[in-house]
Amino acid sequence: MTTGWNLGIVSRFPVEDYCLDDPFADIRPYRNEEVAGVLARLLNDRELLDTLAGFRLGKLAGLAPALVRPLVRWVLAREVRGVVDVGAMQAIIKRYMDRMIEDTTGGFSVSGLVQLDPVRPYLYMSNHRDIAMDPAFINYALHRASYETVRIAIGDNLLTKPWVSDLMRLNKSFIVKRSVSGPRELLAASKNLANYIQHSLLQEHIPVWIAQREGRAKDGVDRTEPVIIKMLSMSRDKSSQAFDAHMQGLGIVPVAISYELDPCDALKANELYQRASQGRYQKGEQEDVASIGRGIAGDKGRVHVSFGTPLGAGFTTPEAVAAEIDRQVISGYCLHPTNIYAYQMLNPGAPALPDTLTAEPGDCSREQFEQRIAALPEPHRPYALAIYANAVVSKLALRADTPAPC
Repeated sequence: MTTGWNLGIVSRFPVEDYCLDDPFADIRPYRNEEVAGVLARLLNDRELLDTLAGFRLGKLAGLAPALVRPLVRWVLAREVRGVVDVGAMQAIIKRYMDRMIEDTTGGFSVSGLVQLDPVRPYLYMSNHRDIAMDPAFINYALHRASYETVRIAIGDNLLTKPWVSDLMRLNKSFIVKRSVSGPRELLAASKNLANYIQHSLLQEHIPVWIAQREGRAKDGVDRTEPVIIKMLSMSRDKSSQAFDAHMQGLGIVPVAISYELDPCDALKANELYQRASQGRYQKGEQEDVASIGRGIAGDKGRVHVSFGTPLGAGFTTPEAVAAEIDRQVISGYCLHPTNIYAYQMLNPGAPALPDTLTAEPGDCSREQFEQRIAALPEPHRPYALAIYANAVVSKLALRADTPAPC
């Protein structure tokens, strides 16, 4: 997905790799002409090869790494044979997405996309529930409809190894630098990021995805952080462009993604309980990596992506922009039966929900959902239920009485 938009510009890349006529060289995705060289480097990265061997063979891979490594290199080289540009790399990723959707979801659906101009590069801003799968599902929806796929904002806190950074940048990810200290560095990094996003949209005509907040909404409350909007506004020429015109020019499209089941609900509930009971939570060294793995491989039930409408003029402050994004995300959020079950379990004496706040049948029955919650430590259960129930609470607070088109 991590705390605060600390958009530092302390590079993890060698100074000689940074080109003065390319101010975004250390954060942008790799270009087509760079793909072959990056793949060659990855095929000789011992740590990557050992990691892939560990995924496939478990502890057996550690018994004879020198023997296993050439085999893994051969398999990987065969997989990427013929990949000479980013499009070919994404075609490989699509094959894995097809298999993942088949194996870990009860179905994938999309709404609202047909209302958007297929040739305009939008700035898609979504709620944030899963580190890797949120942009992956949005990209999959775009690709399936023959829309241009997005460049993905990813925090450098997730890029713990050079090979991880290489893989992400091959898949059209750009880096949000969070390893910064000092207000001057923070300001420079924030402006560089804003300029890059604007450059991608308006000069290169390539759409962008960013989350509405930094860090996942682990409690299920989807709210836009105005600091994100303030960062985007740093690319505005204040002498010639009003704030609302600049926001309209970026083409911000709110997107709501909803999962019937959250593969990381137990991990999130544990963190929320620790913070509530002890006042703090110490994240494990590889916890984000574990969350990414669980989010990809875990059962997600039905998944829906709802695209909103581009923000027009008239939103004159970051707070006003954030409020409109929130309105569209909450309105467009597709409720699943698990959201209703959780709300009713947390509020047994509450009035019946409006008929408009109903959900289509899902993959998970009430009995299965209750068993899922009961399997957690008792103190964690209210927090796990809230992860699902807060989508209903948000709709009630917004008075979102129009059913989401899911």
